[in-house]
Amino acid sequence: MIWLFLSEYLKVLTIAPCDAAEPWQLGSQDAATPVMQGIIDSHHDIFFFPILISVLVSRMLVRASWHFHYRRNPIPQRIVHGTTIEIIRTIFPSIIPMFIAIPSFAPLYSMDEIVVNPAITIKAIGHQRYRTYEYSDYNSSDEQSLTFDSYMIPEDDPELGQSRLSEVDNRVVVPARTHPRMIITSADALHSRAVPSLGVKCDAVPGRLNQTSIPPQREGVYYGQCSEIRGTNHAFMPIAIEAVSLKDYVSRACNHLSDLPAPTSVSRVSNHIEAPHREESSGRGGGGRDSIAIEMR
Repeated sequence: MIWLFLSEYLKVLTIAPCDAAEPWQLGSQDAATPVMQGIIDSHHDIFFFPILISVLVSRMLVRASWHFHYRRNPIPQRIVHGTTIEIIRTIFPSIIPMFIAIPSFAPLYSMDEIVVNPAITIKAIGHQRYRTYEYSDYNSSDEQSLTFDSYMIPEDDPELGQSRLSEVDNRVVVPARTHPRMIITSADALHSRAVPSLGVKCDAVPGRLNQTSIPPQREGVYYGQCSEIRGTNHAFMPIAIEAVSLKDYVSRACNHLSDLPAPTSVSRVSNHIEAPHREESSGRGGGGRDSIAIEMR
């Protein structure tokens, strides 16, 4: 009975992804993008060197304390010069940064990689206490646009299952296993958009446009926060990005467009989006960036 309980408990731990902060959490959140997976792998690889340095330095300290104790060696030997040890302690620290830097180039450049032909483009505008999102691909006019504001749900008004101080009233919905592009800016003060599971941390500067890619590889809800604490209630500006299937995304997007009936728009968009997706899944497509293009007119 106990083994059955433990097996089910371990199964839940291995299947349920960690896409939000948890109490007493020490490690990173589960990666949902190749960039975040590369960051986690680089962290694990680099962490080997601090452990190695700590072991060597601790051994030197213990050995010195043992051999140069005032009772065991009242008159310690005075060493004023040692060519071998000086060469080792000069070359060895210079080699360590090289082993750290070379594996870091791939995730570093992938974070700044620009999506040439994104599936969708979302513009995120930071305001004090809230954010505005605009799906630029679907805007036909100022009156016919897919734009909404996203506020944090108050601490005393969450529903069952919602995370405290992390849930919003309007989530950003993106299709999973595609390459959405997000353009980030601010309307008032400096903001910083950080979503750990997606490996995204990008500053929002008034008057400037920064862009980043958020290609989620699985469906789920990913939580983030404004990490630029520069004003009132900047700590209470959560981010919630929901990755859904292509069919669900098309249905939700069409339901928010007022100039097209939902059934007609779903059929038009589905025919345009599912064919390239099938090519990408079978390996015959040109990659996630130029395999999906959504147009709603």
